[in-house]
Amino acid sequence: MHKVELSYLLAPQRGKDALIRNPLMDMLHAVREQGSISRAAKALDLSYRHVWGALKNWEQTLQRPLIVWDKGQRARLTEFGEKLLWSERQAQARLAPQIEALRGDIERAFSTAFDDDAHVLTLYASHDAALSALREQASARGLHLDIRFMGSVDAIAALNAGRCMMAGFHTLDAPPLASVAARTYRELLKPGQHKLIGFAHRQQGLMVARGNPQRITQLSDLKKPGLRYVNRAAGTGTRVLLDELLAQHGLNSADLAGYDTQEPSHTAVAQAIASGAADAGLGIEAAARDKGLDFVPLVQERYHLVCLKSALPQAPVQALLQELQSQHWQTTLAGLPGYSGQQAQSGQVLSLRATLPWWRYRQEKSVKPSKTPSSP
Repeated sequence: MHKVELSYLLAPQRGKDALIRNPLMDMLHAVREQGSISRAAKALDLSYRHVWGALKNWEQTLQRPLIVWDKGQRARLTEFGEKLLWSERQAQARLAPQIEALRGDIERAFSTAFDDDAHVLTLYASHDAALSALREQASARGLHLDIRFMGSVDAIAALNAGRCMMAGFHTLDAPPLASVAARTYRELLKPGQHKLIGFAHRQQGLMVARGNPQRITQLSDLKKPGLRYVNRAAGTGTRVLLDELLAQHGLNSADLAGYDTQEPSHTAVAQAIASGAADAGLGIEAAARDKGLDFVPLVQERYHLVCLKSALPQAPVQALLQELQSQHWQTTLAGLPGYSGQQAQSGQVLSLRATLPWWRYRQEKSVKPSKTPSSP
């Protein structure tokens, strides 16, 4: 059985009575109506050679004859050719409502491209509930966020490789020079090349089962015998944060049973705990509340957006800054569990060196070497 592939064309206006067009069916219909290849070609505004060659190629592809090629006689379709036309008409008639709906959906999707007031911004980012809320809100205002969630390190690497316009990652407030975050992100971000944009201040902590049956109140409780931890993948901002917190509390990965058990998002970690597959995992409060879990707050952190300096004046980025600074967005952010926009200066372009004080440039004075006196 031969398979069907669908395609579409962009045009200033629709063709007459066109649902799904197929060039073979158009040719067969023209040959049957016109009675010759030459007149069919003229009716289709194509060359005789093109129509003749296309029909021959289709016969080879379908391994069936389409046209009765008798010289000196009116061209006519074979029985197979007639059945093809009949089958196509039946399919078009049965599926006309669905085809029309699909075409309308595609046209509405493409209307964004032709709307000069609409913008699309590609954003690769660490998983975050506020970004999902922003995508929904901004879309209604003509700003369409094409978000792909991934680890913070991969997101910034994608930005530097030109695969997205903006990246999202998160850190503790002003993490010190020797922090895990500094070691992770310092080589990926360059003052003068990147621009940091405030997004949100959020709370991270331990997601635990409802009622907190394991009585987990602090990070060191994760060492309890039999307690099962579920982690995020290496390269994610939450994994970086966990390693940072372990180092601050004198713990290491071997102290956590399940450190190597990984889930791709905060939601997935919360689901693992809700299903009983794990007892605790580091994540955001919004994900815990969404799955009916308890939440043990540990730290406040900043979620940052970053773009290249060259992208800052571009219309999609400016539209995003305007949306983040709106009172509507501040209200939305305040309604999310564990989030705040004021401390993070949402929509403000921030100093990379001041917000993430990891770079120290020492200006050394050049000292001219003294001349050695010559021997008498």
